[in-house]
Amino acid sequence: MTTKQQPLNSGFGATTTTREVLGTTRLDGTVAIVTGGYAGIGLETTRALQAAGATVIVPARTPDKARAALSGWERVELEPLDLMDPASIDAFASRFLASGRPLHLLINNAGVMASPLSRDSRGFESQFATNHLGHFQLTVRLWPALKQANGARVVCLSSRGHFFSDVDFEDPNFHQRPYDKWVAYGQSKTANILFAVGLDARGEAHRVRAFAVHPGAILTELVRSMSEEEVRASTENSNKLEPMKTPEQGAATTVWCATSRQLEGMGGVYCENVDIAVIAPPESTVRRGVKAYAVDPKRADRLWTASEAWTGVRFDP
Repeated sequence: MTTKQQPLNSGFGATTTTREVLGTTRLDGTVAIVTGGYAGIGLETTRALQAAGATVIVPARTPDKARAALSGWERVELEPLDLMDPASIDAFASRFLASGRPLHLLINNAGVMASPLSRDSRGFESQFATNHLGHFQLTVRLWPALKQANGARVVCLSSRGHFFSDVDFEDPNFHQRPYDKWVAYGQSKTANILFAVGLDARGEAHRVRAFAVHPGAILTELVRSMSEEEVRASTENSNKLEPMKTPEQGAATTVWCATSRQLEGMGGVYCENVDIAVIAPPESTVRRGVKAYAVDPKRADRLWTASEAWTGVRFDP
């Protein structure tokens, strides 16, 4: 298979911040949606975009918490959204489309990690439902606004946790195999990358480009399902690979993928440390770069078709 996974030597790196990525760039007139944009790296992404002049819509599962975090911020709008609830997703998308605005940036940032086994109303495992299927449905519903922008970007937050697992198309919801919260997390993060690959292939002709991002290891509320011992061990393991990042450093690759001119005419790639990542060697035990199965166009197409069937949401370009 051919790959687009060639680093650009962007001039940035692991410690780059959102301020350094944006520099003097202005985003006046840009409309962005940042799911989970009120906590952790999502909050920093919202901060960076609105500070540069963008209007940012923040869909929130806990509106009161979002309101407190974003109080007083200019050009930030809050809307209710629960990615585990298909009706909530459709309602949010309908409200946005009714506004008539184009959507220049969609940042699929919200997520859960290492959760105990639970399922949504349709029987889908919660990490797969939230991290992938919810964002799949949201993006497809918002497609008319993305196309209207005449030059939109979609950024899908993944993780080097995708090394833990490919997508198990035969049993994605752990009905037959024993549940493992890290395998489930890894599967959902691989799905995020494959979705970006599939979306970019479908969106390029309409000037909608998609990117997947590993933000880096950052201590945020994403660890809420983990014990103190698990958090400590995870932090130690992450620091062996590279130092933990601040939220602003963690949001830098997202903001770069969303706004950088270095990526004009590009898409369908996985990025980390504010550059396009390399393909990880098959024998590598170090979680750097991206696994080949996560950027395989054939697997991306298979996931796209399956996601349409699972959600009942059909993509019509």
